[in-house]
Amino acid sequence: MARPRTPIGTFGKISHRKITTGVCQARARYRDWDGKLRAVQCTGATKAAAELALKRKLSERSLFQPGFAGLSADSTFAKLVDYWLEDMEVEDRLSRTTRNLYERNMRTLVAPSFAELTLREIGVARCDYFLKQLAKQSYSRARQARVVLRLALGLAVRHEVIPRNPMDHVSRLRRPARTPDAFEGSEIELIREAVREWEERKIVAGPKPDGQLGQIIEVLLGTSVRIGEVLAIRIRDLDLRSAIPTVRITGTIVSRKGEPTHRQDHPKTSRSVRTIALPQFAVAAIRARIKKRLSIDPDALLFCNRNGDPLTTNNVRRRLRDVMDKAGLNGVTPHRFRRTGATAVNQAGGIDLAAELLGHTDSRITAQHYIVRNDLVNPATARMLEERYGGTA
Repeated sequence: MARPRTPIGTFGKISHRKITTGVCQARARYRDWDGKLRAVQCTGATKAAAELALKRKLSERSLFQPGFAGLSADSTFAKLVDYWLEDMEVEDRLSRTTRNLYERNMRTLVAPSFAELTLREIGVARCDYFLKQLAKQSYSRARQARVVLRLALGLAVRHEVIPRNPMDHVSRLRRPARTPDAFEGSEIELIREAVREWEERKIVAGPKPDGQLGQIIEVLLGTSVRIGEVLAIRIRDLDLRSAIPTVRITGTIVSRKGEPTHRQDHPKTSRSVRTIALPQFAVAAIRARIKKRLSIDPDALLFCNRNGDPLTTNNVRRRLRDVMDKAGLNGVTPHRFRRTGATAVNQAGGIDLAAELLGHTDSRITAQHYIVRNDLVNPATARMLEERYGGTA
């Protein structure tokens, strides 16, 4: 009759032997989750101490089950990272841009501190300390590191390599107080004047500016969309002949490592696909740009280089920064035009309309990150207090 096998997760008889004076060894055969018997041993000052250490080690060993990728609690974090990146590719749920961002954040922010640690050694205290130290340098970097660290360790939990995600219990990061900034009307005029002077300056050598920078600024201000979405506008996305001229936002410009800059056929989120009515100053800028476009192809980009290829967002930011530096204006970025438009719409039409313009699914995001708070209390309070207490003085 066949001898019954030791059940998975249990061990056989413990044997002891004395190694040297004051050092004893306890040893047993343990049947792992893959069904294989493996010898596990521990040492201690006495026979009882060695046996106790062995039992503790075996009790911890039974908590972990190796995953299908060959991962175990004793695998290094670097091995988990490789599998996590591969899993993201297979799942194909995230955009290529997001996957590249996650990989960069993992390799530059997290891996240097965790790569040589085993998964068994990564606990709440270690993760909590790491994030707090990183937050001292930059809240943004700590937040990005927290995201990828949680995702990678979450994969290990789902594959039953570790029993829990230590990131579930780290303390919350404290966001530094920050007030959204928007341009005042006078600042907008200074920006327009600076761009106009730069575009109309005398050119000694090289091509003359074609007016795109100023036109891009007008469209940014008139739509409150992201710079990548402005640069992705095609001729077919414009409707300038209707009673209410509009532009449809359906894509964005992306520049990934190892790939040419190209138009992506969807913006940042599904809610970001929207049709926006254009103010007259934006319509005028778009008409001026169309007059200079040689191509009448409806799929041609409104803003492009001389070859018809997409402009990169980094180049537009760099050019804007250079022009503003020459004019002595600081803090002029494409995204600040987005906050400026959102603030103006909020003041005139409310937060929900501002969120709709920006393509946000939650108006709380709009209020927290895009709206400049008006700290003026309604003057009606003075009248109310005067009516209540004015006659008693």
